[in-house]
Amino acid sequence: MILPDIALGLLWIVWFASWIAAAFWSRSTERRPGFGSEALYRIVTIAGAVMLFPSTRLHPGLIRFWYTSDTAAWALVGVAFCGFLFTWWARIHLGSLWSGWVTKKADHRVVDTGPYAIVRHPIYTGLLLGVFATAAMKGTLLALAGAGVMTIGFWIKARLEERFLRQELGAGDYDAYRRRVPMLIPFGPKAA
Repeated sequence: MILPDIALGLLWIVWFASWIAAAFWSRSTERRPGFGSEALYRIVTIAGAVMLFPSTRLHPGLIRFWYTSDTAAWALVGVAFCGFLFTWWARIHLGSLWSGWVTKKADHRVVDTGPYAIVRHPIYTGLLLGVFATAAMKGTLLALAGAGVMTIGFWIKARLEERFLRQELGAGDYDAYRRRVPMLIPFGPKAA
């Protein structure tokens, strides 16, 4: 019988491998901000991931604040799975406009349908579901801190994307979208 923590690890591996494999399905890039403007969110997000998935060799004495029952652990696997499905729905819906970098693609436009009608950054929202489910299952302060740091990293990237897309696609269209749709949390606050 497979254990929930192994199932969750396998979900992360399958999601990551499929995400990388699909990176070739994208339009050509017309414009992107300089690499330096993306360095901060990348460093923050990677630091959070290292904290979320620590090596047990480097941190053998991590203190767990709680242990999840099998039922709760499987529920967290389900939450993470739903988060990964949400990321894939967003990526498929975005189609060839997707990029792992902040970019303007050929024929880029504001996409405000499908998951993009629920939140402006559904890929980050889905990933954060997986991140917090993982942290909850681990039950360590380091994992919870990693989830928080990754949230900050995604927020920094989302803000950079929004500034860039507002400039590239036109303030009127993008501002109207920001007023209608929350950034990361469904039914959450919208931009003023």
